Amino acid sequence: MEAHRAQVFSLYRRALRTSLNWTIHRGVWRQEALAIRQAFEANKDNTDPRFLRNAIAETEAKLAELRHPDPYIPPSRPGGSKYERNVPPPLEEPIPAHGY
Repeated sequence: MEAHRAQVFSLYRRALRTSLNWTIHRGVWRQEALAIRQAFEANKDNTDPRFLRNAIAETEAKLAELRHPDPYIPPSRPGGSKYERNVPPPLEEPIPAHGY
């Protein structure tokens, strides 16, 4: 059951991130986040392994279908707009001046 718990938690976080990629305003996204939470909470007490497998597979398929083509990447993460923007200079010898 602990493996399912971790997998469901991961799906929940991915669902929130996916919805945030499609929503511009946080106020609108908050309503979507509450709806996602309600959908996950509705099945939290179900312990039937078949039901859990089917629910996880359906959620995975829905997340794959709703995946944003250009997802939000935090600026300082790899692929973000600030990633390695201020890279420290190399430790090599500087290029010699040309007689100046």
